Amino acid sequence: MAHLIGKQVMLREYRESDYEHMRAWVNNPKIVATLSDIFLYPHSEKGTRKFLDMAMSSDWKGFVIAFKDTQEYIGQIDLIKVDQKNGWAELGIVIGYEEYQNRGYGTEALKLLCEFAFDELRLNRVELVCWSFNVQGRRAYEKVGFVQEGVRRQKRYRNGEFFDEICYGLLKEEWEARK
Repeated sequence: MAHLIGKQVMLREYRESDYEHMRAWVNNPKIVATLSDIFLYPHSEKGTRKFLDMAMSSDWKGFVIAFKDTQEYIGQIDLIKVDQKNGWAELGIVIGYEEYQNRGYGTEALKLLCEFAFDELRLNRVELVCWSFNVQGRRAYEKVGFVQEGVRRQKRYRNGEFFDEICYGLLKEEWEARK
């Protein structure tokens, strides 16, 4: 895949040098708290290696979020599921360093990925799920134009409390209207 270039960030291919960056966040409770339950247990070096090898394969549909000028790793944004027949994909995103969160990098990466999904892949819909306590993620999704479509009540258990799962979607026509 070609690089997608924004003002501050670029979306680029996964590289061998990304391994150490991924290891830095994959077991950080502050980073993984808003991610899926695959991060409930510690991730081994072998597991990270397996993911990186998969992400570097030609079948993977995702990008590293990197600084535009240096191509240094910030995080990842991936199309987890792509259904070309029905024109939709589910996305996942992580900013892997706390000091890079809340600086607009994730929002810019979301915009670049949506543009790619709608214009290059010719998808009609991009969707994602987010936990109700993930306020900064929800703010970024809504800023890009994602619409809350539903709530799965009390689906996530965290620190002694149940939280809702928020389902978001963005249609191509909505994306085009915002441009």
